[in-house]
Parts: sequence; C-alpha cells; structure tokens
Amino acid sequence: MTTMTIQDASRRSGLSEPTLRYYEDVGLVGPIARDDSSGHRRYDDRDLDSLQVLACLRAMGVGIEDMRTYQANRALGSAAAAEQRDLLLRHATRIEKEIQTLHVHLDYLGAKAALWDARDRGDAAGEAEARARVDEIVPSLQAVIR
Repeated sequence: MTTMTIQDASRRSGLSEPTLRYYEDVGLVGPIARDDSSGHRRYDDRDLDSLQVLACLRAMGVGIEDMRTYQANRALGSAAAAEQRDLLLRHATRIEKEIQTLHVHLDYLGAKAALWDARDRGDAAGEAEARARVDEIVPSLQAVIR
C-alpha cells in the first residue's frame, strides 16, 4: 500500500495541512498512521479517499457535524443509505435557496447597471424602464435579505 506525506495528501486533496491536522483532531479522519522513525503522518489511499470526500463536502458548505455524520454513515454502508440521502438532500435544498438568492442579486445588479447606463446615455425613457425593473425586483430582494 502506498503512503504519502501530509504535504502530498494536502496537494492531492486540496485541503491545507492545518485542515488535515484539524480533521484528524476532531475525528473526521484517522487516526492517521505515523512513520516509525520520524513520527510524521503517513496517509494511505483510504485516507486520501476520505479527505477528497471531505474536501467536496466542505466546498459545498457542509459543516463539521454533518461531515462527521456523513463519514460515520459511509462506514455503515447500506444500513445508513436513507440517512445519507436525507443529509445530502437537505444540503441540496440549502444550495437551491442560495442559487435563488444569487439570481435575485444578479437581476438587481443588472437592472441597476441598466439604469446607470441609461443615465450615462441621457436616455430618459430607458432610465424610466430600468427604474421600473428595479422597483419590480426590490420586493424579491427584500425577501431574500430577511
């Protein structure tokens, strides 16, 4: 079995070395084997697989507790499939809401830019049209701010 240093594991997983140490400290991975002579961590393929899963979950905004649950459920396999599904769907719903919020933000910014563009060009009709679009978007913007 191939082993790698913390630097190699960091590079391959995309997680920083302090994050790797932290994930081991809080029980998300490991315990990580140590080199007999130096005491340095030595990551194997299974460790790297876990780290890559954690890196993906982290990139999606999944918190430590849900990562811990996910890792524990991975070890249980099919017996925890329903809980894994529910955990992932809960985060998918959260991300859908974030996307909707970003769409509102994008619409607002586009409408405001159009308003300023019309002002820059001295286009009163275009400015009025853009103002109406901004006014249309503001209630949605206020709803996502709350």
